[in-house]
Amino acid sequence: MIRFENVSVTYDGTAEPAVQGVDFEVPEGELVLLAGPSGVGKSTVLGAVGGLVPHFTGGTLRGRVTVAGRGTRTHKPRELADVVGTVGQDPLAHFVTDTVEDELAYGMESLGLAPDVMRRRVEETLDLLGLAGLRSRPIATLSGGQRQRVAIGSVLTPHPEVLVLDEPTSALDPAAAEEVLAVLQRLVHDLGTTVLLAEHRLERVVQYADQVVLLPAPGAAPVLGAPADVMAVSPVFPPVVDLGRLAGWSPLPLTVRDARRRAAPLRERLAGREIPRPAPPTALLPAPPALGTAPRRPRLRAKPAPGPTAAPAPYAAEVRSLAVRRDRVQALRHVDLTVSPGETVALMGRNGAGKSTLLSALVGLVAPTSGTVRAGDAVPHRTAPRDLVRRVGLVPQEPRDLLYADTVADECAAADRDADAAPGTCRALLTELLPGVTDDAHPRDLSEGQRLTLALSVVLTARPPLLLLDEPTRGLDYAAKARLAGILRSLAAEGHAIVLATHDVELAAELAHRVVLLAEGEVIADGPAADVVVASPAFAPQVAKVLAPRKWLTVAQVREALA
Repeated sequence: MIRFENVSVTYDGTAEPAVQGVDFEVPEGELVLLAGPSGVGKSTVLGAVGGLVPHFTGGTLRGRVTVAGRGTRTHKPRELADVVGTVGQDPLAHFVTDTVEDELAYGMESLGLAPDVMRRRVEETLDLLGLAGLRSRPIATLSGGQRQRVAIGSVLTPHPEVLVLDEPTSALDPAAAEEVLAVLQRLVHDLGTTVLLAEHRLERVVQYADQVVLLPAPGAAPVLGAPADVMAVSPVFPPVVDLGRLAGWSPLPLTVRDARRRAAPLRERLAGREIPRPAPPTALLPAPPALGTAPRRPRLRAKPAPGPTAAPAPYAAEVRSLAVRRDRVQALRHVDLTVSPGETVALMGRNGAGKSTLLSALVGLVAPTSGTVRAGDAVPHRTAPRDLVRRVGLVPQEPRDLLYADTVADECAAADRDADAAPGTCRALLTELLPGVTDDAHPRDLSEGQRLTLALSVVLTARPPLLLLDEPTRGLDYAAKARLAGILRSLAAEGHAIVLATHDVELAAELAHRVVLLAEGEVIADGPAADVVVASPAFAPQVAKVLAPRKWLTVAQVREALA
């Protein structure tokens, strides 16, 4: 159905190809996973399937890409629209209409389908993706995960023969991700749809793949094979595979069920051993380590806010009886939350539970309908932005909201000026988090994960005492997530309070002192990470499921205990 024949793509203004030597075939009616580290060209390969590369992106494509017998060199995207449905990393870039129902119908209108067919398919898709309750909602009022489901639904309604999906579960909570993947399975098995998807959260997807295409490094030829065979040599792999490698299991398990069947000897080895936990939060270390490990990097301290000297606030963030109403939606109700200096708190819950709204209240983007919000000694929605930036920083779900300059170098220089930081501070942070991003790259030309990392570096440059991150691992591979975790641990050790709104259960298990679960705008659980996530089947990490009932959360804990 999809065939790449010795394909290379070189974008204008770049010396090296984004991908080269790409040669593989996706048979009809299979789900094929495209895997690899950030920046190896996965989005380029996906874009070439629908003709977006090179007709929309520009650049030079060498070799041949065919879809259902049509060559993408001679067929432009509009001439492939009846065959290929594509959802990119940024759902907002796809939307044309204002409401959910209209967006689901738009693609079919463009193809001239009959009104009765359109109506039936819209209803089917609303039910398939759990969107029926949102059918009349303006897209602008949806959460990031809800928007992602709408974007997927908008390409499902025309019933394409080929679906191309770039990070389809990155903004979805675990339950919603399972629903979307179940829909894809039904399309593949029951209707013979061909699915090619790229995903960094392999723990969600790899067990459903018929084959895996691995791009191991920039410019390297792809490796194609069965999922277990490819995971054995892949530089990126989910926690259950990492645990299998540590325990010496062969073949490697791809699912929690497979791992549990082999885990009895490992449980015996771990019996009686203490489970390592994150260091308790503290803001008073005698010699706090420098942020990260880059040599001779200047350390910055959060600049004190102007005003009379006063006793420091007991909490980095304090929320009391908070309620927020946005348009007709009660986004938050009766929320109480405190975050101490040096503490890392993970906000979790299904899409639309109110996580992003709570972060927006903490950074002053929305005012409380009732209740109070404080960030240290400041009331965020009443504090001037120039003063607030040194008290609290937010990395939003859409990193482009923070990025305005034409090059990475200009963004970093502006961040240094705004934060009163030493020149090069932001650039050093970016290099540590994601090596290989050049100074002259335009932020819009970066991958979603690279843009997110750049935005994170911009915010961290000011070293705010309270750091808020909304889905910070979206688009990041496992190595980049590990580097991010190291940075955040260093910040917490220096006394910075960190609040993460995340669907990444593995990140929460790795970093969080506490997990706060939200549902329908209310706090339904608040406690130590191990207690909250292990008690929730939806939010438990893979290692916890394999080694239950003991509360092991990560492979790193197991490795440390065995050593």
